Amino acid sequence: MNRSELIEAISGHTGLTTKESEAALAAVVYEITAGVRAGNPVRITGFGSFKLRQRAARRGRNPQTGAPVKVKASKGIGFTPGVRLKADLNSRTAPAKPSAKVAPAKKATAAAGRPAKAAAAAVVVKAAAKKKGAPATKSAPVKKTVATKTVAKKVAARTR
Repeated sequence: MNRSELIEAISGHTGLTTKESEAALAAVVYEITAGVRAGNPVRITGFGSFKLRQRAARRGRNPQTGAPVKVKASKGIGFTPGVRLKADLNSRTAPAKPSAKVAPAKKATAAAGRPAKAAAAAVVVKAAAKKKGAPATKSAPVKKTVATKTVAKKVAARTR
């Protein structure tokens, strides 16, 4: 799959236009690059993590002449696949496709008159509620006990 095919796939799964999908992909690539370049590992839960790899200076050989050559120190990138990605790759069945088309945060902001972050959170809450069959309204925070945290972890593990 090349870049244009990836953009078309993103567009098909999310309902975004091709231009919006291209901008989203460009933003993801930029943020990964900027994060790794700064020396911070970039972790995408379930997919994997990107890390900066430092290669020390070393002595190599010219393959044509066999003469020793000094190779400068350089930076590289390492990718470690996540647990869910490994499971999907080793599974006999196809990975699950994204389930719902989500409206972009920009449109939700204009409609609701809220900041983009709040609008995006509202879209996520509504999508989660739709998936679970619960009402889409936010309730007051509930004090969690050890038992409810354990139940929440088990429910989260089942939905993955």
